[in-house]
Amino acid sequence: MYRHFLKRVLDFFLSGIGILCLTPVWLLLSLLILIDDPGPIFFTQKRVGRKKKLFRILKFRTMKTSTPHDTPTHLLENPEQYITRVGKLLRKTSLDELPQIFNIFAGQMSIIGPRPALWNQFDLIEERDKYGANDVRPGLTGWAQINGRDELEIDAKAKFDGEYAAAAAKLAGKNTYNAALAQLLIGNVTPAATLEKNCAKSAYLRAVAAARQGNTAKVKAELEKASKNEKLAQRAAKDVEFAKVR
Repeated sequence: MYRHFLKRVLDFFLSGIGILCLTPVWLLLSLLILIDDPGPIFFTQKRVGRKKKLFRILKFRTMKTSTPHDTPTHLLENPEQYITRVGKLLRKTSLDELPQIFNIFAGQMSIIGPRPALWNQFDLIEERDKYGANDVRPGLTGWAQINGRDELEIDAKAKFDGEYAAAAAKLAGKNTYNAALAQLLIGNVTPAATLEKNCAKSAYLRAVAAARQGNTAKVKAELEKASKNEKLAQRAAKDVEFAKVR
């Protein structure tokens, strides 16, 4: 009932209030975007929704109109050349994500849930299938974002998304919802013991991936993070050595 009704009512209510209260912010940011680089105020992009149904996500445009479409920023050659001056500020403060409140209001997204994958991020979509993470509404922020955001490898991110999906399915998503909502409203939140363990788990996965790539510096850095959990640190050290010889 929480996932299918109460959560949707809460999303609808909070996003509706947000749309009304943030109207002055919409107007100000829209004006700044137009002055900096004339063109559309919003940027739309195909994303994967619940049950892998495609929808158009809304963002404030942070890049020039000449930027290639449907290409992640990190895959562009010299991406800095495409980002506008206002866009840099919007990205740094995550204000470019604000228009997704309309996606939430329309029922395409939730406030909390796995971040919606690009339609062509087939590796992430496939990994999420393994954990049932594609069966829930994507969100503005979620469990994977609290546990490392873009620093996470795809398999680690999919696992965290799956943990959220499983919690919601068991009607135990409220703790996740509250933690992520606090992250959204307050900023950096000091995690509980469970969250610390998950962060260590994420570091362990990144250390093993770095070992396979031969990135010694990253292996060392991630092992230090994983050392917060003694048992996990011992397992990480063994798996890293195994990955090096493969």
